[in-house]
Amino acid sequence: MKYCSECGAQLEIRMLEGRDREVCPACGRVHYRQLKVGAAAVIEQDGRLLLLQRTHQPFAGCWNLPAGYAEADEHPAETAVREVFEEVGLHVEAEALLGLYFFQDDPRGNGIAAVYRCRITGGEHTTSAETAAFRYFAPEELPDALAGGGHDQAIMAWRDGARPSAR
Repeated sequence: MKYCSECGAQLEIRMLEGRDREVCPACGRVHYRQLKVGAAAVIEQDGRLLLLQRTHQPFAGCWNLPAGYAEADEHPAETAVREVFEEVGLHVEAEALLGLYFFQDDPRGNGIAAVYRCRITGGEHTTSAETAAFRYFAPEELPDALAGGGHDQAIMAWRDGARPSAR
């Protein structure tokens, strides 16, 4: 950020709280950098995990969970539900928070991915502008090219047994 979102003055870097911070010399507002908040969906069918192959950077060509960044007024569970529909055409219900994963490998910024177990309630599998392909993978079939941004961590946790039980 170069300019204060309160008054428009150019920000300066000052040492505050033991860190370099962006501070407005005119109004004194400290502009704290915030983690990005994303949400992802774990969707299983017959013990297999739904993954999508990304079309966009970063991580184009890699496989990830249906996911995206939360809007400022959106609960992360709602984000997961929305992103599943946008990316793969399925209506889902978020049933439980499975985990939170801190990431610092995304060039768009560091963040936290909230990963929810989701149950399909309708819709049809489809691709989108963000999704080159989709596929359900068994734990032993997971692709090597996994996206970062917390996806790789969540997928490995699923593989290692942090999976929802079958209904």
